[in-house]
Amino acid sequence: MVEDLRRSYPEAKFIVTATPGNHAAQIVRDLLAGLKSADVIVLDTGDINAWRVLCEHLRCVPPICPFPTLEDLGQRPVMETSRQPIQYRKRAASKWDRSPWIVELDHGAWTGIRTSPRPPEGDGNWSDADDGARNLDLKHWAARSDTFTSNLALFRPSNVEHDGLNGAKIHVRREDLGVRQYSAGALTSHADFLFGRFEATFRASDVPGVITGFFLHRNSPHQEIDIEILGRKPDRLLVNVFYNPGSQGDKFDYGYRGCPSYIDLGFDASKGMHRYAIEWTPCEIRWLVDDLLVHRRDLWDPTPIPHLPMKLHFNAWPSRASQFAGRLSNRGLPAMAEVQTVRASAFDPSLIERTARGFSGTDEPAKGGALT
Repeated sequence: MVEDLRRSYPEAKFIVTATPGNHAAQIVRDLLAGLKSADVIVLDTGDINAWRVLCEHLRCVPPICPFPTLEDLGQRPVMETSRQPIQYRKRAASKWDRSPWIVELDHGAWTGIRTSPRPPEGDGNWSDADDGARNLDLKHWAARSDTFTSNLALFRPSNVEHDGLNGAKIHVRREDLGVRQYSAGALTSHADFLFGRFEATFRASDVPGVITGFFLHRNSPHQEIDIEILGRKPDRLLVNVFYNPGSQGDKFDYGYRGCPSYIDLGFDASKGMHRYAIEWTPCEIRWLVDDLLVHRRDLWDPTPIPHLPMKLHFNAWPSRASQFAGRLSNRGLPAMAEVQTVRASAFDPSLIERTARGFSGTDEPAKGGALT
């Protein structure tokens, strides 16, 4: 295996994560060192100088944050298995962050690492906690009243209109609020989720400059899995992942762009309701539209898989980034996105518990729950 790796990646730098006295680590290091020009270190992740050792090896500047303390997952078996076909072939990659956690685009045929346990195929491996209700139940959600740097608007609860029957309407309006010249609407789940299937039936806005989003997100460290539709091109889906390492509270928040990709939908998402889903497991992330798989990312394709609990969000907001979202059309305001239903189902609970052993936060992640 070591020789195969060296042949396949002749310019790679190898890092063996183990204590220097570990016998197996020494064998691997000696094997690599015996091959031509192999660049290898044994990294003791508990060493106070771990950042210095690692960054000297990689020839980069050490981060300010402490070296993350996590339980080593060990060697994960790599799988070669047939794949479910992806239905929509036409796609394009946008500009990605330059980050230690993102494999750059120019790696040719690189498609990540497919590891076991096998991700679920079909609904049989999902624990559906739905209570059978068809409508969006706001007892599971909070309407936000804040903002963020790239948002031209202030989120206001009054911009979330819910009649108890047909889901919710999210409005974007032009109004002077002092800190912002626009208002918008956002819903955030009360629960945190660690792996699962997250599904929403919604109609996006078609106003240039307005983004309709359905996504999972957390900070410290920043991790995120996105579905976004840009009003300037509502026949296209944007999928994205942000990854930073560490455990609860570690302030790794590198990157503001992530690694987005665009996928042609084949329809206008602003003209009617469609069902969008994210399936997130420790092995891969899959995006589905109307139950058809449209995109997949395995481990390191191009990031690690987010591994910490996140909240679920639905919002509509005007972006400052006109090159990204389009120039905001004031004549198109007020804008509106409609969300009919949202559901969250847990992935295999025993797997979640094993994978979550490194989670050390005070709030327990939800292992399932309907957000209908």
